[in-house]
Amino acid sequence: MNINTTAPSILRISGKALVKKIQGVKLLLVSLLASGALISEPVMAWGSDGHKIVAMLAEAQVSPTARKEIDRLLAQEPGATLTSISTWADEHRNPATAAWHYVNFPRGDCNYRPERDCLDGKCVIAAIDRQIEVLRTPGDDEKRLTALKYVVHFIGDIHQPLHAGFSDDRGGNSFQLQSFMRGSNLHAVWDTGLIKSLQQENEQIVKSLLVRPLTLQKTAFNAASIAMESCRIVSQAGFYPDRLVTLEYVDRYIPVMAYRLAAAGYRLAQILNELG
Repeated sequence: MNINTTAPSILRISGKALVKKIQGVKLLLVSLLASGALISEPVMAWGSDGHKIVAMLAEAQVSPTARKEIDRLLAQEPGATLTSISTWADEHRNPATAAWHYVNFPRGDCNYRPERDCLDGKCVIAAIDRQIEVLRTPGDDEKRLTALKYVVHFIGDIHQPLHAGFSDDRGGNSFQLQSFMRGSNLHAVWDTGLIKSLQQENEQIVKSLLVRPLTLQKTAFNAASIAMESCRIVSQAGFYPDRLVTLEYVDRYIPVMAYRLAAAGYRLAQILNELG
């Protein structure tokens, strides 16, 4: 499946528009760095906002039949929604599942090889496949609800480019960025920095992304292919900045981030619609 890494025109933000929309973004990023908001754990993708956005996008695109089955599973936990469970996998991290959130490739080779990149099934690709199988299997609704929580979260993870990045810098966690008062790392910038730079509520971002629904080539869901898409984004010239997050970097990669969020929501809905 070939997918552009640029956003549709409705999502694209030009340099001038971005400057007007997020004037002072440099100061915002400095503030985030100084407060520690961009210092992330290695296995957290998009941050809570990104995961909630993906879930909200999917929820807007699920069929009525699928919605009914999702609601039935969620009813086991009163008040639970797709959005509220989207961060569950991060909130319940443990050593046994830590590696389920990402896959690392050797630098320069984005071709997925399970025997090299996912030993013993400990990577996000295998985790997604396992949890989808549990979710699709009728029977134990408690296990299916847990699988739903994992699927909603891991689909977000695998679309964050650095969760399918390079092993030599731990998906950008070891790539340090200096910015005035404090340093951060590239993974943290992609987890939270780019989304926060929009200075918009999640609902506003979702509304913008849904103005023109994303359409992708209709093929069977393939987690490995999506991971390789993410890896190819990381491999692009310029993805790694010169140790400083500039306005130009934000201008270039906000559309990429928006596209990956939209694609994650679309594909999550595709999976969930098979429940109906």
